[in-house]
Amino acid sequence: MPGGGGAAGARGTAARQAAQAGSAGTPHPGQRAGKTSAAASSRRPGRAGGATRPGAGGPGAAGTGGGTGAAGTRAPYRRPVTTTGGPRPCHTRSVRSQSMADPLLDDLDDEQRDAVTCPTTPLAIHAPAGSGKTRVLTRRIAWRAREGLHDADRVLAVTFTRKAAGELTGRLRRIGVDGAVTAGTIHAIALAQLRRRALDQGRTPPELVERKVRLLLPLVGGRGPEARLAAQEIAGEIEWAKTRLIRPEAYAAEAAAVDRRPGRPLAAIGELYARYEEAKRRRRLADFEDLVWWCGDALDRDREFAAAQQWRFRHLFVDEFQDTSPAQLRLLRSWLGDRTDLCVVGDPDQAIFAFAGAQASYLARFERTFPGGRVVHLRTNYRCTPEIVAAAEALLADGGGRRPTVRAVAEPGERPTFTEYEDEDAEARGVADRLRAAHATGVPWREMAVLSRTNAQSGVLEPALTRAGVPFRLRGSARFLDRPEVQVALDALRRAHERSPDAPFGALLDTLVGETVEEERREHLDVLVRLGHEYLGEEGPHATVGGFVAHLAAAMRDDSPATTDAVELCTFHRAKGLEFHTVCVTGLERGLVPISHAEQPAERAEERRLLYVALTRAGRRLHLSRARSRTVGARVTRRAPSPWLEVVCTAGMPRAEAPVPAGAIRASRTRLAAGGPPGDGAPADPALFDALKEWRRRVALAGAVPAYVVCADATLREIAVVRPRSRDALLAVHGIGPVKVERFGDDILAIVAATPAPAPAAGRPA
Repeated sequence: MPGGGGAAGARGTAARQAAQAGSAGTPHPGQRAGKTSAAASSRRPGRAGGATRPGAGGPGAAGTGGGTGAAGTRAPYRRPVTTTGGPRPCHTRSVRSQSMADPLLDDLDDEQRDAVTCPTTPLAIHAPAGSGKTRVLTRRIAWRAREGLHDADRVLAVTFTRKAAGELTGRLRRIGVDGAVTAGTIHAIALAQLRRRALDQGRTPPELVERKVRLLLPLVGGRGPEARLAAQEIAGEIEWAKTRLIRPEAYAAEAAAVDRRPGRPLAAIGELYARYEEAKRRRRLADFEDLVWWCGDALDRDREFAAAQQWRFRHLFVDEFQDTSPAQLRLLRSWLGDRTDLCVVGDPDQAIFAFAGAQASYLARFERTFPGGRVVHLRTNYRCTPEIVAAAEALLADGGGRRPTVRAVAEPGERPTFTEYEDEDAEARGVADRLRAAHATGVPWREMAVLSRTNAQSGVLEPALTRAGVPFRLRGSARFLDRPEVQVALDALRRAHERSPDAPFGALLDTLVGETVEEERREHLDVLVRLGHEYLGEEGPHATVGGFVAHLAAAMRDDSPATTDAVELCTFHRAKGLEFHTVCVTGLERGLVPISHAEQPAERAEERRLLYVALTRAGRRLHLSRARSRTVGARVTRRAPSPWLEVVCTAGMPRAEAPVPAGAIRASRTRLAAGGPPGDGAPADPALFDALKEWRRRVALAGAVPAYVVCADATLREIAVVRPRSRDALLAVHGIGPVKVERFGDDILAIVAATPAPAPAAGRPA
């Protein structure tokens, strides 16, 4: 969950979550949990649940107290049933037998229902793009609460972003689990628990480092662009090391073992890492990676603290598990303790954060990660058209030889389109024109996105969109905390605190209300003040400026507020978890997709998955493009198409309307006889080569793609030489993979069989 560190979770709102996540710092494990009415109320469709809040009937914000919750009697606990030998059943019929109508299950498909009601834990749910994983996750939480299998106010749901946490809790409220479940990102939950522990022990919690670069610049030396770039690279290496629980003294050896190649010597980075840690210690600071590491340490070393948290949160749900790092897995295990009540959701085909320390193998080999665990699969995409699903599945199948496993049920739509432009400026103008055309048909700007592999590509796209009058916003590049008015406001808060160190936080916050700013910036300042009051409501007299900055960074990192109807402009990575009606995927060129530094097989496999993520952001329309040339420095360089372009563009392509006519073959032989010996580069069997080219022309025409996307000339020449007679033989041809054999194999083999081999030349044996 590396990305989850960026956007801290919230239970309903950004601020409320942290207090609830850490509210059980001190209660004795033997205290009885406050009962929740969610289990009872969710049996009555249409009535909101009356679940106790974690600070009301159960352990309070101060970490004390017990008592009972709201009215309602828990259903008796039902021990999960497992079988020995063979697969364990994952579907229970107990709910269906109680009533012919079940609001928690009736609108689920069979696979979703099995995932919701599976009695086995630990449980992993493999959920591909568009398969309804949030619905399944919320229904499982609600169903198990209703059946008496867990208490909703003892559930901890770890999400990838703050937005996902809000969506999850909102859905739970709508189905009757109101105000009980604590949801948030792993970093926000760890921060809340560490702060509560420090306050309970009479210590001042460390402040959160807002930006590592600021702390690293003095260590690197200088403040110019080069120094900033160096600091950013070192910050990335530090983050990678910390997510893998690697200390400064071990960094160089561990980085060399996995062949990391940063711009500086590994030993030098290890030394800067150590100096960075020392600078943090002197200033009593913590960074985001420290939150996960330190919380894991505290749970492992402090039995009382661990027992309290494990008593408070007895049922663990984790979203986007494929992006979990070693440090995060250790923290999850510490929260779980010796229990097995764990449910994770994720998609191995969307594992795209290995560069940040994530280990996709934790999900891919879940039964090894958690022995005794169970894996269930969702296989239906409800978001994308069948044409888009076919393109995305073909991309994955081409990589590993696996057959497509995801089916689409949405109404058929347009096939993905592909456009080739002369250069990057022409591509940017073409994308802008396409967006304007889509908007003219009624598609809102906010339902469209332009995705690129790198941030640098937006430097060409932004001015083109501006000139075309297309409103856009950058996701991640202009984060909330980076807004000038927010930085000015935070600096004003700090200065006010320095002038009046004894003034309460609320009085300091009120100084921002009267600030005069431009109207378009006012909204961001209003968000800041609102979050300040929410933080004040949580912390009360403990509220401080430093605590608010830490809370704000945890709540808002990686989440820019969507304030206007605008096209989303972001990288493939930033698009994770988003969905749109129309998506333009740009820069499908070798060197960008896959990126040039992805040299190892594992790196290229991740690049393939990254493109899969980009493709599956589109629900109805998908437009692909590339530039034949790009300006690199002062030079214009020609660009080769992405090696994955043809398999994506030809997915679901209709077969040629008619076989290559025999007349075309005879005409080719006539031309060969009249023209003498073939020229340089001509195939050994020109007639077969011409027949294959005619077939390719028809297929390309039917699919509205360039001919080379179907098959390159070199591939057709090799087919004409070896004349394959089976699918296995065709697979041996360069440029032919499992997907192409599946799609075009029968046509190609039929053409080979229908084209007589040329007579041997005079003087040569037949």
